Amino acid sequence: MFATSTQRHFWMFKDETDVSNARLSANIKYISSRGRHMTVAERETHFLNVVEEKSLIMSYEYQLRDFCRKFHPPMPRYVIGTALHYLKRFYVNNSVMDYPPKEILVTCVYLACKVEEFNVSMDQFVGNLKGDREKAATIILNNELLLMQQLDYQLTVHNPFRPLEGLMIDMKTRFPTFSDPERLRPGIDEFLEQVFYTDAILIYSPSQISLAAIIHSASTSKENVDEYITKILFSEDQKRLLNLIEAVKKIRVMVRNVQLPHRDTIKALEKKLALCCNPDNNSESPAFKKRMKQSFEEEESFEDGQYPSASSDQVRNMLMGLSEMGKI
Repeated sequence: MFATSTQRHFWMFKDETDVSNARLSANIKYISSRGRHMTVAERETHFLNVVEEKSLIMSYEYQLRDFCRKFHPPMPRYVIGTALHYLKRFYVNNSVMDYPPKEILVTCVYLACKVEEFNVSMDQFVGNLKGDREKAATIILNNELLLMQQLDYQLTVHNPFRPLEGLMIDMKTRFPTFSDPERLRPGIDEFLEQVFYTDAILIYSPSQISLAAIIHSASTSKENVDEYITKILFSEDQKRLLNLIEAVKKIRVMVRNVQLPHRDTIKALEKKLALCCNPDNNSESPAFKKRMKQSFEEEESFEDGQYPSASSDQVRNMLMGLSEMGKI
C-alpha cells in the first residue's frame, strides 16, 4: 500500500520549492566540485544552471516516452510511469552534468521493465535502440547498479493508474446518477500523461493525482462530479475534502503549465552540457574508456586469483552493494 511504502516515506516532497531546493543542491555540489578553480563569472558561463538542467530533464522525459511508445513488444503504461519516476528521482539528487541523461534514461526503462515484470531479454531491449547495440547493452549493465544505488534500492513505484481504476469502479457502483463514467476516459488519459512531466508525482499521492484527472476530465467535458466527491467520497471528513480540493487545484495548475522547451533551446543546452559534463561518467570520453579498461583488467586479474588494485574502502562498498541487492 502507498501509505506504508518507501515511496511515501522517502520519495515524497513537501512542495515544489522542496523539490527545487533538492535540485539546486545537486547543481551547486557539482559546480563546486568541478569548477573550484574558476571565478564566479566563469562558472556561470561554463556550467548549466538549475533552470537549464530542469529544461533538459523535461526534454529527456519526453524522449523516454517516445522510446517507450515505439517499443516492441508494446510496453504497458505502468512500466513507462515507473521509468519516469526513476528518471525524476535520479535527477532530483544528481546533476545532469554528472551523469549522461541519455544513458540514465535507457537504464531507467530497462530497470522498470524488470521491476514491473515486463519480461524482455537484453537482446530484445537493445533491439529497440539505434546504433551500436552491444555498446548500449554494456552501458545499461554498467549503469544499472548505479541507478539502484541512487534510488536507495527503493524500486517499488505506486503509479496513479491502479487507484484510477478503483475510482472508476466506485463511480459506477455508488454514483449511478452519473451515466457511463467511461466517457471521461480520454480526458483522464491525457491528463495522466501530462502529469508525469510535472513534479506532482513527487509531491502528491497516486490517489490524489487520479482523482485530479477525473475532476479535470469532467470539468473540460462540462460534466459535474462534485456530488460524488462531496457526498460519497468525503461526506464525513470535511478536513480531508478541503485538503483534497487544494491539492487538485495545484496539480491541475502544474499540468496546465507543462511546456516543452523549444528544440533550438534544447540543442543549445546539449552543446553546453557536452562541454561541462563529468568526463569520468561519459562513455565517450577517454577518461571513462581508460577507467573501464582498468576495470576489465582488474576483473581478469581477480579471475586469475589476484586481488584487484582497489582500496579496502572500495571493496567494502562493493560488498555492501551486493548485500543491499539481496533486499530488493
